[in-house]
Amino acid sequence: MTKNMPLPTGAAVRVEQLTRTYDVGGQLVHAVAGVDASFPYGTFTAVMGPSGSGKSTLLQTAAGLDRPTSGRVFVGDTELSRLSETALTRLRRTKIGFVFQMFNLIGALSVEENISLPLRLSGARPDRRWLAEVVERVGVAGLLHRRPAELSGGQQQRVAIARALAIRPEVVFADEPTGALDGETASSVLALLKSMVDDHGQTIIMVTHDPVAASYADRVVVLADGRIVADTPQPGIDRIAAQLTTLGRVQRGSVAVA
Repeated sequence: MTKNMPLPTGAAVRVEQLTRTYDVGGQLVHAVAGVDASFPYGTFTAVMGPSGSGKSTLLQTAAGLDRPTSGRVFVGDTELSRLSETALTRLRRTKIGFVFQMFNLIGALSVEENISLPLRLSGARPDRRWLAEVVERVGVAGLLHRRPAELSGGQQQRVAIARALAIRPEVVFADEPTGALDGETASSVLALLKSMVDDHGQTIIMVTHDPVAASYADRVVVLADGRIVADTPQPGIDRIAAQLTTLGRVQRGSVAVA
């Protein structure tokens, strides 16, 4: 999908009354507690919040990597809870890209083989023109025959992004994609993600703890105790930082909650 192509209407991802609980030592922990959220096509959303607020759980559940305890998750018009494990795996391999913080590349495979792995797993025929565009856009065209161990952290993350984009997914989920990178490399990766939204109509949902990273997004959703406590379009670095600071004070009991 490119900038001059019309985007689909509706939401690329939608969650309704999404709940995910875990049994931790006999005590139920509500990682996500009745969240309603919609992520339109062609948008870049940052999901933020304190440690333990449910950010990664929301991301993994929305991406079909984890099953919700209750509620519903839609990717496009498909409700994930209605799918068998086989059908869910097939959907993840064709419609969802996931970028992990620690890259999750396979050391025995070359860069080219890592990028094309989702296509091979899904049995899809590679679109050579799209793959060439992806590797050029991501900046790894000269690295295709190397192994992950021969790459820097920033290069590995670029390969992970290319792998997520290889199948032309409806949505890309990114869990702290710049958390292991230095500032300059992180800025380059974030600019790349934003360009995929602006130039290709991609939909990206990114978990981050960094207000600078979140400022690249069109919208910032803040979680606390498994619930959405703020949902702000293009708030800017200062406002994002202020929201997180206030939230931290509230959680410590320094500020009265209205």
